[in-house]
Amino acid sequence: MAGEPSLYEILRDCLARNVPVVLATVVASTEAGRLGAKLLAHGTEVLGTLGDPGLDAVVGRDALGALVSGQSSTRHYGLGGEAREDDVTVFVEAFSPPPKMIILGAVDFSAALAEVARVLGYRVTVCDARAVFATKRRLPAADEVVVEWPDRYLAKVGAELGPRDAVCVLTHDTKFDVPAIVAALATEVGYIGAMGSRRTTEQRNARLREAGVAAAGLARVRAPIGLDLGARTPEETAVSICAEIIASQTDTETVLPLAHSTGAIHRDGAVS
Repeated sequence: MAGEPSLYEILRDCLARNVPVVLATVVASTEAGRLGAKLLAHGTEVLGTLGDPGLDAVVGRDALGALVSGQSSTRHYGLGGEAREDDVTVFVEAFSPPPKMIILGAVDFSAALAEVARVLGYRVTVCDARAVFATKRRLPAADEVVVEWPDRYLAKVGAELGPRDAVCVLTHDTKFDVPAIVAALATEVGYIGAMGSRRTTEQRNARLREAGVAAAGLARVRAPIGLDLGARTPEETAVSICAEIIASQTDTETVLPLAHSTGAIHRDGAVS
């Protein structure tokens, strides 16, 4: 219809507004006329066509999946979208803003965690209600330092959080961390971790249950936070936390040295 924006105009607008978008392009095909055909996915909408309704449905589904994961991939289909065939090759290109890490609590470990997370490509926000601690001078690696009660801040930004994002509760203070965890559980954030000893974790879990958090919610909270790497310093603890986030994103529940494991080293399930 005349006046409707083209796929490229929608793509350009999404990129300008830092909105996640996926462009799927046919890069090889056994049927003439398919090469260069495109689909565009943003929000819950899929636009364009690759020349067949069945193929559009399957590639559209995969494009929406890439919208969530933020991962680009090359995929292979039959002419009608059939699996395990190689008639059509589609490059599914994800344009996603950096994943977010929200660190709740401007404590000694927060500066180190912000620094390691930045290396991994996260946009880092540190939030603490105590203005004397929540300063850019103390947290130079953070992209943003917010003076606010953590649960109130999460209530404001929670709708923006998704599976690629992380919330790390480092407060060690019941009046901060219990409401913050409850607020984090109300979001779609992919990782929630909370610092504390095993005794602290048990006591906090009891308070979370009193606050109405069910077993499924408690299971989402990784506490004590981080992998057991023998970390001692804030920097080593930051590495253990980020290592657990990576493991959770790749569904790696048992972490072993590569020298003691078998199978593929790189777990890239995106290419079919």
